[in-house]
Amino acid sequence: MNTILKIIEKHGGLEALKTNGHLKIENPPYMALSIDYLGDGPHKQPMIAVAHNYEQNGDIMADPDMQLEIGPDINGELTLYPISYQNDGLGIAQSVYVIRNGQLIGYYSKLKKELSAFLKVWEKNLCQQGFLTA
Repeated sequence: MNTILKIIEKHGGLEALKTNGHLKIENPPYMALSIDYLGDGPHKQPMIAVAHNYEQNGDIMADPDMQLEIGPDINGELTLYPISYQNDGLGIAQSVYVIRNGQLIGYYSKLKKELSAFLKVWEKNLCQQGFLTA
């Protein structure tokens, strides 16, 4: 579905996100959606963080926060690849890739598949909740 890529494009594209560093979409009654440019990911492709956040006892909590790498699929179309997932309220922090001394040495294929499935559901929800048109 690539709702997140469509949101980025609607707000000036990846170059605008790189320049501004951050995009925040308010869409009441839902939690705001934040998209941050992080630089290059493990495959040297652009990496972003996409999150809903809330405050608890003065701390910013992720619900969820995913780091995603933007790269071509097998057809050459841009798509999102999960790098990590965090949900502070549930105490979950997961990373798909194993990086040591700045080198990518492996990955967890089952987790990558699970996070890809979650991302598809999340993107569908974001679209249905109106974040694409907000």
